Amino acid sequence: CTSSPETLRWLHDSLKTLFGTVHGLGGIFTITMSENLTSCASRYRKHECPRCRDRSIASIVSEVNRTMIAGMMAGDPSANALVWNWGWPEDACEEIVRGLPKGNCRLMAVSERGIEICRGGVKSVESDYSLSIIGPGDQAKRFWRAAKAADLPVVAKVQASASWELGSFPYLPVMDLVAEHAANLSAEGVNGVMLSWSVGGYPSSNLSVYRDFVRGPDAKNRTLDRIAQALYGEKAQQARRAWTAFSEGFRHYPFDISVLYEGPQHMGVANPLYAEKTGYAAGMVCYPYDAYRTYCGAYPPNVYAELIGKVADGFAEGCHLMEGVVPKKELDLYRAEQMHFASCRDQVLFYLARDRGDHPVMREILLRELARAKAYWPLVRADSRIGYESSNQYFLVPRDVLEKVLVCRLALEPEVRLPQSEFNVSEDYPDAPCRTYETTFVRPAWKRVELDMGEVHSLAEVSVNGR
Repeated sequence: CTSSPETLRWLHDSLKTLFGTVHGLGGIFTITMSENLTSCASRYRKHECPRCRDRSIASIVSEVNRTMIAGMMAGDPSANALVWNWGWPEDACEEIVRGLPKGNCRLMAVSERGIEICRGGVKSVESDYSLSIIGPGDQAKRFWRAAKAADLPVVAKVQASASWELGSFPYLPVMDLVAEHAANLSAEGVNGVMLSWSVGGYPSSNLSVYRDFVRGPDAKNRTLDRIAQALYGEKAQQARRAWTAFSEGFRHYPFDISVLYEGPQHMGVANPLYAEKTGYAAGMVCYPYDAYRTYCGAYPPNVYAELIGKVADGFAEGCHLMEGVVPKKELDLYRAEQMHFASCRDQVLFYLARDRGDHPVMREILLRELARAKAYWPLVRADSRIGYESSNQYFLVPRDVLEKVLVCRLALEPEVRLPQSEFNVSEDYPDAPCRTYETTFVRPAWKRVELDMGEVHSLAEVSVNGR
């Protein structure tokens, strides 16, 4: 409990020892509410503590930050603290800010948080991080005004390269959106930016928007023209048109917290299709299964499919415009992103058709997904960036794409005979040393089909060398 003098002394002295012993540290970065127990107030449970129940959240949170900053400065007076308001109650922010020390402290807020949007006729509020929603919003501006009134520098937390809107790629080429956000922050007068969370930390041209930002009139277009010229020379304007196509498509993203953390966009093409209901719940930023009525969030499934389809269409146009402009590896990365968005649309349309018993539409979508998976597989094999994110590691690997090919073929051709050599079908789910594939297509009951990879390549009709 941080209302205990012993705990505060430990926080202070630990940081004093750290900064006094390890020289050259820049400072500390504090998140004092939300996911982790950093005080009795951090998860809104201070009423359970006899020391904290009569204190305000603001007094507890500001005291924790003051103590840590004091310890840091006792060890190294030149170190700085970046204090994030993540999880703070809106009505407590100003009081917390007033309780923070001046000099070595900067205040940070998520720029786009709290912005209201309406997409596909569905109203939503930004509640995480977003590339498709352009800040800053009123919530961040109020916080920054309070910080400036307390004579504290302000920092914007943004996502410049990627977000949980598509977390399995290093960056999204939505440069117009990035530059628009940067221009807004420049006009707001923030003192700095934090450019990513774990997702979106890969070096990209998006980051150069903030590095090479040109201030003044028409800052967005002047900045993008300068970057495009430096990257693509005589093809700069074609690249600009492609960036606009990517960006305009991405403005339609069906933003919702359930979409971000439970949706199929991270697995994309590699997510299997299920011809029968699994009853599985979607996992957090991982396996969505067929839980589309959950992961579509506030959006009716047909509206979600329409919006994510518009994103896919924008990326298809952008990829076409980028032909002959960027190296093949980067163009293939953009094509793979387009396939993820198109697959998200088709997955939802497939389950809507499944649930109404529309087998012709199911077959049509299976054919599209089969062709898409076969086109996607060599892209994944050639670029280890695809499917990776630092906190989750790999959402998918090439074998997952082969599974998708296999599942689609078994659904389209139930008469396909599975290879018999070194292969068996078990009634239960035993641990098996070889790669396993779950299928509901060939048999009425769930069974686990065990194949070695040579047999899978043969059945999937995809060659090992990727050609």
